[in-house]
Amino acid sequence: MSKLIKIKKFSNSSGSLNVIEKNLPFKIKRVFFIYNIKNSRGNHGHKKTLQAITCLQGRATIEIKKDCVQKSIKLTNNTQLLLIDKKEWIKIHKTSKKCIIIVLASEYYDKNDFFY
Repeated sequence: MSKLIKIKKFSNSSGSLNVIEKNLPFKIKRVFFIYNIKNSRGNHGHKKTLQAITCLQGRATIEIKKDCVQKSIKLTNNTQLLLIDKKEWIKIHKTSKKCIIIVLASEYYDKNDFFY
């Protein structure tokens, strides 16, 4: 099942830096950004792809379903990284106005990997 992990954050007088390093249980093959979200995004799952999701800016709620288990995770800052397991259906919604989400994926895009 999915889990929330903390991203390391470093700050000094010149600014801040968040690092995703040794946090992922997979090698990254695909990266994409989601923004200008009107109502919701996602509304699907993947048969073999693992994903890691964080809000670079703003906040969002992620609904997750797998088998008979359902949970809701609120991403409220850019130090939260949500690991999504394969065969989990997700819906991204309740986003703030300027929300920017980055998704790191274990597989290249494959339309046959999706389920709805």
